[in-house]
Amino acid sequence: MGIFIELTAADGHRFSAYRCEPTGKPRGGLVVVQEIFGVNSHIRAVADGYAADGYLVVAPALFDRAQRNYETGYTQPDIQAGVAIVQGLKWDNTLADIAAAIGNVKPAGKVGIVGYCYGGTAAWMAASRLPGLACAVPYYGGSIPSLIGEEPKCPILFHWGETDHSIPLEASKKVAAAHPGAVSHFYKAGHGFNCDQRGSYDAASAKLARERTIEFLRKHVG
Repeated sequence: MGIFIELTAADGHRFSAYRCEPTGKPRGGLVVVQEIFGVNSHIRAVADGYAADGYLVVAPALFDRAQRNYETGYTQPDIQAGVAIVQGLKWDNTLADIAAAIGNVKPAGKVGIVGYCYGGTAAWMAASRLPGLACAVPYYGGSIPSLIGEEPKCPILFHWGETDHSIPLEASKKVAAAHPGAVSHFYKAGHGFNCDQRGSYDAASAKLARERTIEFLRKHVG
């Protein structure tokens, strides 16, 4: 179980982050980036899980710039509210917050980043524009196809859903083709397949993707 701490970005913005420590010496650091539903119970559980695997984990509350302590469920109104917040955020600010999160876990060693949905796109942007990352694992980042020209500075592991209504398969295949150096996996599942609180949850795909993620983190982070 983790605790909420406060981080400060380079521009002085102070924001909340959920931090979990492993039981033994950390294998390295890991930034876990939220979906559009805030650092909610699911994201905290994901962070706890990676801490149990030996990483010092921090999940920054990236929506604090718009609304502090933002946390919702997965209804259609929740989705619309989350999308509206994302549309009001600027990448420079979001990346400043992620940079502060990287700095927070850096004492543990090498640092990786894993992001889901909106967080998948954020992980992609961080891999391209921020120093200090050993690897990045974007899960179904909806805006990645429109940011296909970004050039990641670290190894990338993509997880895509073949029946994702938010990201046409053609678009995710195009990203994979444009970045042959990245590892791209496709699952017979829809958007949000990793989240056991959503109707789109696919247990088999989530399990396989997580095993691949851990293997990737072991290789690049520790």
